Amino acid sequence: MDNQEQIKMVERMQSYINDNINKPITLYDLSRVAGYSPWHSARIFKQFTGKTAFEYIRSLRLSKAAIKLRDENIKVIDVAFDFVFHSHEGFTRAFSKEFGITPKRYTKNPPPIKLFIPYSVRDYYLINRKGDREMEKNQDVKTVFVQVVERDARKLILKRGIKATHYFEYCDEVGCDVWGILSSIKEALYEPMGLWLPKNMVKPGTSIYAQGVEVPRNYKGIIPEGFDMIDLQPCKMMVFQGQPYDDEKFEKAIRELGSVIESYDPKLYGFEWAEEDAPKFQLEPLGYRGYIEAKPVRQIKR
Repeated sequence: MDNQEQIKMVERMQSYINDNINKPITLYDLSRVAGYSPWHSARIFKQFTGKTAFEYIRSLRLSKAAIKLRDENIKVIDVAFDFVFHSHEGFTRAFSKEFGITPKRYTKNPPPIKLFIPYSVRDYYLINRKGDREMEKNQDVKTVFVQVVERDARKLILKRGIKATHYFEYCDEVGCDVWGILSSIKEALYEPMGLWLPKNMVKPGTSIYAQGVEVPRNYKGIIPEGFDMIDLQPCKMMVFQGQPYDDEKFEKAIRELGSVIESYDPKLYGFEWAEEDAPKFQLEPLGYRGYIEAKPVRQIKR
């Protein structure tokens, strides 16, 4: 069985888990959708995701339960039953082991925690594979939507790398679980971002590329261990959004949009690049909405 067939096999299991996360799931169920024996399905699943199917399902259930406790006025026992835990005590033990805090305490004042945000198995494969990651040359010209948005004064909670200049290097240095912590911050203004920091925001001995999330300028919550918080001044961001694409072609979508941004002249529309004003950012590649990047700009005075 080649890698592409194994990827499709694990994708089917991931999809089944996501669709049935509030129901009992057995290894037999997963092997049935995978199309192979339980033993072979379990082995390939762990090979590509780094977790056993049981570990993966439990971590996903606990993270979804945490989001529900964070955002809804709901009893702990009801959340426990929603995610197939058979008792309050069992759920509390599992939640405390996963996040280092009881669900009752978390409900009262949710701190940032390390949520499990599962990647598509194709992402796991690309992150963990060895060898050449160079992309093929751009061949297609695609329509790109461009708009300028205002960002008020705010703060940025971020996790720095060491020498990383892009996402894959960052994952090699820091790991791939930073997104889960960022996603758990209740006060976040927007979704988590990959960031290319301007020189004035890079600490000596740390990377240009980082991951972070913006929070209000009066944020008084917890800064997760190992993270920094910096002030961002009001600015304008020029946002580039590509066309929807098939999820497995996200590298191509990133490459195509990058080519457009590199050759784009904002002066044609009365702006100039303002790299020192804010980090350039990328949002999570999601095929249904198209790939999105943004760069800071200033309006040209006339």
